[in-house]
Amino acid sequence: MSVDVNEAFADERATQLQAAHDWERTLQDCLAAGAVERLPDGRYRVLTGWDAGEILSAQGVPQHGLDLSLGTAALYTAVPAWHTLGNVIPGGTSDIDKVLELGGIDYQVESVPAQYPWNGETRVDATLHHTVRTDTGASLGVVRNGYEIIQNRRAFKFLQELANDDEVIWESAGALRGGKKVFVAMRLPQHVTVDAGGINDSIIPFIVAINSHDGSSSFQVVATPWRPVCGNTERLAVEHAFTRWSIRHTRKATDRIKEARRTLGLSIKYYDRLADEETALARTDLAINEFNELIDSLWEPDDTATPRSTRTREVRRDRLYALLAEETERTGRTAYAAERAVTDYLGHYGPIRPSAASGLKGNKPAARGLRLLEGTDDDVKSTAHRRLMLLRQR
Repeated sequence: MSVDVNEAFADERATQLQAAHDWERTLQDCLAAGAVERLPDGRYRVLTGWDAGEILSAQGVPQHGLDLSLGTAALYTAVPAWHTLGNVIPGGTSDIDKVLELGGIDYQVESVPAQYPWNGETRVDATLHHTVRTDTGASLGVVRNGYEIIQNRRAFKFLQELANDDEVIWESAGALRGGKKVFVAMRLPQHVTVDAGGINDSIIPFIVAINSHDGSSSFQVVATPWRPVCGNTERLAVEHAFTRWSIRHTRKATDRIKEARRTLGLSIKYYDRLADEETALARTDLAINEFNELIDSLWEPDDTATPRSTRTREVRRDRLYALLAEETERTGRTAYAAERAVTDYLGHYGPIRPSAASGLKGNKPAARGLRLLEGTDDDVKSTAHRRLMLLRQR
């Protein structure tokens, strides 16, 4: 089929102009209502609602938090991201060097002695070192003696060795916070189907490696189920199965990585177990009072709560009920729908206030994405899962 390039360009330009017009109109309404404020650098800060504190670009685009050290966003992906940034290779690639380059993480990290000025001279602290990017010279963090650097390429090799396959398709890779934190994701070939004879819900299995170069966290490998219907992670601590594996940045850390091939086998068992338990929930009816009890067990009522806290609780409950209604239309009034409501709430609507220490202050989209990746809400999700699983036995 032939395509009229000029016509396609004209359509795209018209869409862009309409989007700009819509944003300008929305902006004026928000400014007039006191919902946003203009910042000195031309960006905007949201002042109200769940997104209070979020920073928007001059075009109204939420800030992404990707590393921009080299002038472009450090991201490779097999599918376009919500912020339209990064380097996209449709369908992905198995070329590690290509992904390292496109993901903006083809840099090395070195350790240099920590120095400080004193009475006109420079002294060295023998107990501390700076981790430094070799391409920009930027300091990524201060670490103690004995800290073992795990290079970005090693994260790729680790996942490749887990799969025992040189032709692994890399789903995404990139860097955050100036390169202090990097991630690599590979998509497993099999899909997980929940209640194949009923709702037939699909969950896509990923294995993700997360590494930091500032001493803030361990090298981690995470099994991350992804549900395309809502674009949300479904990571839950199901019985006798792997969700997260980590090692500290200590001597012989890379030797421990070599010993961890069992991780992939455990993660596959995790997905199998997840499918079984989620199917059980999809076949378990749910009463409204049981959903109320679930909410109260996850966020216990406080008799001494302030009016503001009480209002926050009411807003959360209303949102959870709305999400349950949406899931009920699709999957029926089941324990599975209740669990989806909780995970969707935590993934998309739960309050989040990025701290200055995180390097993402005022950047809620990036902080929320990192929160999902690092599993900050995994305990709440797992508690909901366990409580709902008990309903099978009533």
